[in-house]
Amino acid sequence: METFGFRLHRAVAERGPLCVGIDPHPGLLARWGLPDDVDGLERFARTVAEALGDRVAVIKPQSAFFERFGSRGVAILESTIRQLREAGALVLLDVKRGDIGSTVAAYASAYLDPSSPLYVDAVTASPYLGVGSLAPMFESAVAHGGGVFVLALTSNPEGAQVQRAVTAGGRTVAQLVIDEISQLNRGAEPLGSIGLVVGATIGDTGHDLSRVNGPLLAPGLGAQGATAADLPTVFGSSLSAVLPSYSREVLNAGPDADALRAAADRAVADCRHILAARH
Repeated sequence: METFGFRLHRAVAERGPLCVGIDPHPGLLARWGLPDDVDGLERFARTVAEALGDRVAVIKPQSAFFERFGSRGVAILESTIRQLREAGALVLLDVKRGDIGSTVAAYASAYLDPSSPLYVDAVTASPYLGVGSLAPMFESAVAHGGGVFVLALTSNPEGAQVQRAVTAGGRTVAQLVIDEISQLNRGAEPLGSIGLVVGATIGDTGHDLSRVNGPLLAPGLGAQGATAADLPTVFGSSLSAVLPSYSREVLNAGPDADALRAAADRAVADCRHILAARH
């Protein structure tokens, strides 16, 4: 069985270093001339999947924007996941789940077990009940060839109060998370399957990412203010593991499929130029 880290490494080599979010919030639906209802949601998600599913390495649906429409929205999410996987994209579901015991095990079953209708290649997760509380997710990922991206250094201003707080051992909370994830990826080739989320807008982090040996998801590029040129400052020597993530910068080009593809191609070219220059 191929690991998520292996599949991600291959997908980036074949399609380029890019993750595109599917974030159908009301403003974006309106921009596309779509109603803020399940029909608008379905048309939006189908258009993105058809335009980008066969050319972008990773697609990241934001679960909340589907969940807000209830069961019909979740059904559209299930369908979108199937479309994307059939087109060859890796699907990273942005759910940011975090809990303990049987509940986190249920989340793992919902998203990382191939028998689930919501089965995806990887999910985002919150470690703030302790990194160890996510063990059932990590175990399910290993068992089924999936991945988990754990929040570490996020770009929202509120995050620093928790993430940069200093623990009794002298490390920040974020560095503690980074170090624990690094242990999980030790010895993996060509890349571990447990990644971190590090915002592209935060500048020099002051944290050591050099031993992570897993993918580093970098949201915040494009409309949120960061550019590909900011990535070396944020990630330094760990740049080769970065998965740049765009949402509105690409999605605002819709609903025209050719315009969406062109926007994704521009993002790939920008990121490839910066990442290749630093190898």
